[in-house]
Amino acid sequence: MAKTTSSMISDLVGTFSDPIIVFPGGWGDTLPEWIKTQITLERLAENMRAAHGGQPTGTDAEATAYLYTASLTAPMSDDWTKIYLYVAGKTYARANRGGQIPEDIKVDSLSEEQMADLNRLKEWLYCQRARARQDRERAERRQKKEEMAARMKVAQPALFDF
Repeated sequence: MAKTTSSMISDLVGTFSDPIIVFPGGWGDTLPEWIKTQITLERLAENMRAAHGGQPTGTDAEATAYLYTASLTAPMSDDWTKIYLYVAGKTYARANRGGQIPEDIKVDSLSEEQMADLNRLKEWLYCQRARARQDRERAERRQKKEEMAARMKVAQPALFDF
């Protein structure tokens, strides 16, 4: 399905203004700056891929941020720990121009099931941030409509007073 110009512009604006989805628990404000910067860069790359016919999805950096906050909130299973270390390693390497995480915690590959879980997480993250953007846009349109109605009421006197 071809994207409209309006939705492509909305996605591009969302690259910079969409919220970073974090696991509930209060750790979102502890995200390192390098992850926030990497999220923006990866969202831009994802927008270009989606503009050329790819299915939009969340990014590795967004998954890293979400799993980072999840790991601080509650212990994770072995599978999710491996997924987190895998995606964090890839994100860190891109953000730090080939930097590597320590060999004792490095995860180079995932099982098919773990990769499917990671892809589902990234799809969910994209849907959550797109929904937040749509809600924000809807609220802005509603506010503009209410302001316009209030201005019209003031500018247009009542024809009849009963």
